[in-house]
Amino acid sequence: MSRVTNEPKIKNKVIVAVREQLEHRALWLYLLRREALQKGMDPKEFGRDAIHSCGLYQGNNLSEKAGTKSLRGLKKTLFTKPAQWVFEMDVLKSTDDALDIDFHYCPLVKAWQKMGCSDEEIAELCDIAMCGDRGIAESFGGHLELLSTIAEGAPTCQIRFRKE
Repeated sequence: MSRVTNEPKIKNKVIVAVREQLEHRALWLYLLRREALQKGMDPKEFGRDAIHSCGLYQGNNLSEKAGTKSLRGLKKTLFTKPAQWVFEMDVLKSTDDALDIDFHYCPLVKAWQKMGCSDEEIAELCDIAMCGDRGIAESFGGHLELLSTIAEGAPTCQIRFRKE
């Protein structure tokens, strides 16, 4: 039996539609991983770097949009109210040097659950996907700390952005 619990509380039709788009992105990652494995490649060898590059690109765009490298700017541009609803987030702290967020739901994990992934596959896919967030943190002059993840069976993803 799976140790991963991931059920949304917010069921608004618009939020569900946005989640479905994120699930589609997660499906791409799953299928890329599966294809790589079938061809004898290690998806971790290229997946992490590719997703990290995407995070750097996104983070640079977000910091440009925010006009700052402050983590407050990251919160303002990426972790908006709609994003908070989609991931059922609690923003616990938002300063120039620290951004603490707890996620209570993850549409990416939901997609992998729908695909029948094992707990181990879900954790691996999550780790690859989080390389994007690591890249975003880096582009803001910081790093990302993951205290817990839904993908590993925790009730929340405890994500902490910190300035260097």
